[in-house]
Amino acid sequence: MSAASPMSSPLYEVLYVSTLSEGQPLSTVASIAGYARRHNQMSGITGLLVFDGQRFGQQLEGPEIEVRALLERIRKDPRHIYVEVLHDAPLAARRFQNFSLGFSTLEDETALERLEALRGAAAVRAFVNLAVEPE
Repeated sequence: MSAASPMSSPLYEVLYVSTLSEGQPLSTVASIAGYARRHNQMSGITGLLVFDGQRFGQQLEGPEIEVRALLERIRKDPRHIYVEVLHDAPLAARRFQNFSLGFSTLEDETALERLEALRGAAAVRAFVNLAVEPE
């Protein structure tokens, strides 16, 4: 029996927010993004990471086993603290299919704080709006 490829498995998504650990240089963000792009591509994971200078917001999508495993690695990564999942559920179609990891910075320093107050589909809508709002 052959295993299904990651890109053909049923989709799952997770949206979380976290905080960059105290004492971590901002160069850590580039390191995280660079590694994630390579790993995500091999695992069939796509998504978007936004950073406001202190906090992360990230939507991950792909095969459920891969997405959940990645979330656990993020939870254990000492560069992140206060990892809070705002949404996790099956997904009908990829939202960020062109990105093994899209990355954007936010000028609005309170956007992720406001996002953190939301849950479920409302959190996802707000996150997607952050990703597509014109400057």
